[in-house]
Formats: sequence, structure tokens, C-alpha cells
Amino acid sequence: MSNRPAGHVARSTIRPHSETPRRTPRRTPARTFLHASDGTRIDAAYEPGATGRDAADLVFVVAHGFTGDADRPHVRRIAAAFARYGAVVTFSFRGHGASGGRSTVGDREVLDLAAAVTWARGFGHARVVTVGFSMGGSVVLRHAALYGDDSEARTDAVVSVSSPARWYYRGTAPMRRLHWLVMRPAGRLVGRYGMRTRIHHRDWDPVPLSPVEAAARIAPTPLLVVHGDRDGYFPVDHPRMLAEAAGDHGELWLEPGMGHAEHASGEDLLRRIGDWAVSRAG
Repeated sequence: MSNRPAGHVARSTIRPHSETPRRTPRRTPARTFLHASDGTRIDAAYEPGATGRDAADLVFVVAHGFTGDADRPHVRRIAAAFARYGAVVTFSFRGHGASGGRSTVGDREVLDLAAAVTWARGFGHARVVTVGFSMGGSVVLRHAALYGDDSEARTDAVVSVSSPARWYYRGTAPMRRLHWLVMRPAGRLVGRYGMRTRIHHRDWDPVPLSPVEAAARIAPTPLLVVHGDRDGYFPVDHPRMLAEAAGDHGELWLEPGMGHAEHASGEDLLRRIGDWAVSRAG
């Protein structure tokens, strides 16, 4: 595994409207496979949204949590909520859904997100907001830190929901179960056949930039950290560490009664995130 940033995104292998130039704004849904810079095939979908705004406006790129994928009902619900504010790109991380490869649980997934963001800009959208949940929340932080230049893969604002602040955390029962799932051969079999998630057997080498280290490098890109005070995976010291590391460019919403990630994100919270994105994405 590596935390090297992607250099480019290959053209998709499936083009529903192949006659349309890459930089021409498109207002129709699309489903295709992207290639991350290491060659991994990534299933991705584009929805133009229901705002009636021009194609140069906002696009959300949604990064799901571990064991999710672009077609899971909870991911579709998130996409539908953000479609009220702009276009939406959803995709399946490597090892999930129809995407190729195996999950590295937050390491090389940053390459998948870079491919999805570059594809989103290819539709003519000038403003991109990355929104990640749990594992995806850690990925959007690292992505923003690694792609903070003027590349096509950059983001204009970041929302990290229910993310860990540090790696290898085992302080809760759900995280101890997750480590068993990832680290043990029997656990990886459960992941493949019980959760439709193919997990890589190799350890991280090198260990990727931690979420809290990434949060300190995101400025001046706006960052919103969202976390529930009843999160069963990561207690509230995690979001507080992230917000402190982000400094003046970070904002923390500690949500009363909220649990973990997509399943715990209610319609009111998603509406507030959408409003924040519209106001902060430049």
C-alpha cells in the first residue's frame, strides 16, 4: 500500500455519450468505469441534480464508508439529499461493489476519490465538494491534503462525517470487530462473502498520512467536521482533534444523539451540510 497521490485519471472504458467532448457541460445522468492512477477500475455514477443551475455550479462527490458502495440504499439516500443543491457523483471504492481491486481500508482509496473528482470536473462543474463518511471521511481529508494544488483532482470544500482522527484505534467494540475483519484471514472471508467487500491482505507500507495530520494541511480549503456524540465507533475526542488540527479553516458540528456515518445522518443534517457547501465552496 502507498499514499502516493494519483498523477492522472485514465479515460473511462464506458462512455454513454462518447461523442461529447470531455470538457463540454453535460446535463444527463451517466454511469461508467474510471481508472485510478494505479489502474484500478472504479465504478462511478453522475446525476445532474434538480436545482436548475448551470453546469458550472456545484457538484458533490460522495465517498462512502467501509462495506458500502454506490448502489447501497443509504448511499443513494445521501445522493438524493445533495441533489437538491447540485450535481452528485457517487462511486464505489476499490474492493466494493462493481469496482475492481481490493479495499486497503483508507490508504489507496485516495486514488479512487481523485479519479472521481477529476471526472466530476470533466462535466463542466467549477466547484467540487467532497463529502466522506467514516472510512470515506478519512479519505476526503487525505485527498484534500494531497491534492491541494491547482490540479483537476482538487476539491473546493471538504465535509468529513464520522471520521477517525488516528489509525489503529481499537478503543470500542465495533472497532475491535473491524480490526478482526481486516487483519484475519477468516475475517476477510466474512468481508468478501458476508459484506460484499474484498479486503487486501497486506499491511500498510508505508503507513499513510493520518487523518489528523491531513486536517492540519488542508487550509485554506474550508473543512467541516461532523460527528455524533453517540458514535459507537469513534468517541468525540476524534472530531475534536481534527477540528483543532484544522484551525481557523475548520468547523466542528458535534451532533446531539447522532450515531455513526450514513445511517445516522438524518435529513435535517444533510440539508444543513448542503447549505454549508453552497456557502463555503467558493
